[in-house]
Amino acid sequence: MSSTYRQEDANRGADVTGEEKRGGGFAFSMPSEASRKLASGWLWLGIASLVGAGLFAILLVLSRTPYVQDIFPWVDFFHSALVVHVDLSVLLWFMAFAGVLWSLNSSARFIGMGWLALLLATGGATAIVLSPFVGAGKPLMSNYVPVIESTFFFTGLIVFAVGIALLVLRSLIAAPDAKLWQGGEGSIRIGFYAASIATVFALISFGWSYALISRSAFESTEYYDLLFWGGGHVLQFTYSLLMLAGWLWLADACGAKTPLTPRIASMLLLLGLLPVFYVPVIYLTYGDNLGNYMVQFTQLMKIGGAFAPVPLGLAILYGVGAGKGSAATNPQRAALLSSIILFAIGGGISLMIGESNTIITAHYHGTGGAISLAFMGLAIHLLPRLGYRTPDLKWATLMSYIYGAGQLLHIIGLLWSGGYGVQRKVAGAAQGLHGFAQTAGMGLMGLGGLVAVVGGVMFLVVVFKAMRKPAQGN
Repeated sequence: MSSTYRQEDANRGADVTGEEKRGGGFAFSMPSEASRKLASGWLWLGIASLVGAGLFAILLVLSRTPYVQDIFPWVDFFHSALVVHVDLSVLLWFMAFAGVLWSLNSSARFIGMGWLALLLATGGATAIVLSPFVGAGKPLMSNYVPVIESTFFFTGLIVFAVGIALLVLRSLIAAPDAKLWQGGEGSIRIGFYAASIATVFALISFGWSYALISRSAFESTEYYDLLFWGGGHVLQFTYSLLMLAGWLWLADACGAKTPLTPRIASMLLLLGLLPVFYVPVIYLTYGDNLGNYMVQFTQLMKIGGAFAPVPLGLAILYGVGAGKGSAATNPQRAALLSSIILFAIGGGISLMIGESNTIITAHYHGTGGAISLAFMGLAIHLLPRLGYRTPDLKWATLMSYIYGAGQLLHIIGLLWSGGYGVQRKVAGAAQGLHGFAQTAGMGLMGLGGLVAVVGGVMFLVVVFKAMRKPAQGN
């Protein structure tokens, strides 16, 4: 076993490319081959989740198309497909890519636990995908984790959660060598490690809510909203910390000269983790008043969610302007800039949230789109470092701008419509589009969504072309 660790340490220096040595101070070296293979496995799961989300988006359209809809015999198939689409495109994709980053941030210790976590997560994801076709269940568009009330769906969700719990546990106990926590690389690792800690709090929150909230006291949708409210909010800190550390990595990759010392960057990332330590206080103080419980978690995300992204994002934007990139780093620059802009817009919109309307939807499409763009940019950057071909630089660059522009139009349409009182989670006549302004806003939302889908498809094509064959010499 010790010889394995010595070989891993020897590999680390060799796996830092010339570009990474040249970067602006926040480079990240690749781990052993065993850890890279595990990271590749999580990447495949993430890409498969996005493909599944796309296929279910097609089924959503077909299930509401005259004549074609008659071939779908399942009860309320549209909403069942919508549940799976949302879970795949957010929860499963984000957590799978977290698995990529946490695997790269770990040593080769307990590698079997890492593969078991991936196996469980894959099995759970498969069950979630199959759930609309296996057995009957009522689809519920609950916040953060939409569900189908069936044993098959919940079995898949629980198995997936156990896989993620094992993934997080391994990321905490299989920490890399101490020398790798120094300098700019150490800052990125601290961000990834902080995200693991946030996920522990999220998992505890889900369990605490389950013990706290009586199923018999609430209607189904209200119950699952309450059940996933605490942990769902805490997971946003997980995603944000991964994104922020990813921004530093992407900034270095595209030649940005970030005006932050590693110590300041690390402090900002730890500041981004700080709000999650208030979570037990919420449960202990407000657990007997579920209205206040929900308000406290909303305020926690609204206020605490800005601690790290604002100063870090501004510093990185300055660094991008001061640095010099190249054609080879354009995809990283495009993903980074688009992600920062979307996150700033989404975060700003959160300050406008009042009633439950599409302004809320605009907020989380901004922040969620930003996180997804950062992960897409990192995926493009990682492909040759995981042994795959270098992706098409032109299309990889266009992908980020097209996806980002589509999300921006989508957000503007939702923000506009919400200002005129259009409600969220409704469709068709239930939207109450009585005037030109409301109709125009939702039309812009639809156009932006289509453009974003084009960007997402471009990402999948670019990635598949690079991953279908290993690079020469691998």
